[in-house]
Amino acid sequence: MAMPGLETVPARTPQAEHLYAKVRHAIPAVEWPVHAQDIDAIMTLKRTRNAVVLAHNYQTPEIFHCVSDFVGDSLALAREAMTADADVIVLAGVHFMAETAKLLNPEKTVLIPDLGAGCSLAESIRPEDVRLLRQTYPGIPIVTYVNTSAAVKALSDICCTSGNAKAVIESLGVERVIMLPDEFLARNVAAETNVKVIAWSGHCEVHERFSAGEVRQLREDYPGVIVLAHPECPPEVVAEADFSGSTAAMSSYVNKNRPARVVLLTECSMSDNVAIHYPDLEFIRPCNLCPHMKKISLRNIRRALETMQHEVHIDPAIAVPARRAVERMLDVR
Repeated sequence: MAMPGLETVPARTPQAEHLYAKVRHAIPAVEWPVHAQDIDAIMTLKRTRNAVVLAHNYQTPEIFHCVSDFVGDSLALAREAMTADADVIVLAGVHFMAETAKLLNPEKTVLIPDLGAGCSLAESIRPEDVRLLRQTYPGIPIVTYVNTSAAVKALSDICCTSGNAKAVIESLGVERVIMLPDEFLARNVAAETNVKVIAWSGHCEVHERFSAGEVRQLREDYPGVIVLAHPECPPEVVAEADFSGSTAAMSSYVNKNRPARVVLLTECSMSDNVAIHYPDLEFIRPCNLCPHMKKISLRNIRRALETMQHEVHIDPAIAVPARRAVERMLDVR
């Protein structure tokens, strides 16, 4: 008999049962019954609501591999949001991603499971900062990373992601651009192009903590390790790495090259999710957690679908120019 106030959790649920084999290397067996109950409910609710779940690469394996309909980096999710055949989009990521999904799907209901899922980069720049930059650098195009609010995007010329920043900058055909808000991404992109890049001083609280000394120590501790670094890492970290690229690019690198021993200098769950596909490779994990991404859980995805909260709304006066900046980005190939 269950103790008063505690619900008896079934060890097996019909829809989730087959999924455990996929994630068993990342999720302890003792945790699975609780996950399975929420997964089962989410699967049913998705059908009832005609909903899809879009999950960023930094989501935990039980979300990424078990309830998501589309997964990827910011650019992939932006593209998938446009083609999602659903009435409801649940964004398993942070708030700016949900805003981007809403910008591209104004007629659909977009839900963010936790309003507290923010982003240190998005919080590092405000609309008034962009207006001041316009005054300081008249006529210089502003390229804005998607890790920003819709209000900041609305004041920008074009958006970019870490995966297409260089292509976006060079597509403008100008000598100088302003790039917001990640200083390290801007400096890393500037090293790869002849376009002069004026950077803002924002940083990602996950990637700024990696250091060049840490990379050198990894090579000493794990001989032969291949180091992949996200371009939001400091330039000196990128310089020490074997490869730098977006989360999608890092995943592709592992798939193509199959390094026997590899480390991904990015958010922790990225390694967990990639490693599931390559059980024969050794993933070293000196990762950093994103506290904002980790606010998303199976439980609040389920609650979002049950209650249809929290719905994302964007002022039309902001949505129109912000959508234009995102669509310009998506047109760059």
